[in-house]
Amino acid sequence: QEPLVESGGGLVQPGESLTLTCVSPITQFNIRAMGWYRQAPGKQRELITFIYSDGNTYYEDSVKGRFTISRDNSKNTVYLQMHNLKPEDTAVYYCNSAVGSQRISWGQGTQVTVSA
Repeated sequence: QEPLVESGGGLVQPGESLTLTCVSPITQFNIRAMGWYRQAPGKQRELITFIYSDGNTYYEDSVKGRFTISRDNSKNTVYLQMHNLKPEDTAVYYCNSAVGSQRISWGQGTQVTVSA
């Protein structure tokens, strides 16, 4: 199976913005709830936001109001706009199905580093 491909990470200063992109080979992408996860150094990977097929969204409290998830079903792509980034947002960011039983193999992720 083709891998998930995340991109768009980088090194930014606190308060700056980034937009991440994920191209997903997940079958029936248009009906899947898709999520963005992140794994900070020394911590477990956590789900921070997801978007249902109908566009409804969920955000974990630490990113609510700063991050926006969106999707383009015609391109099997999920986006994560991140604003007002903080040092604690530093992590490797991954996308995958938001439903555990529907997840596929993890991609390489994209590194986001927020540092002055």
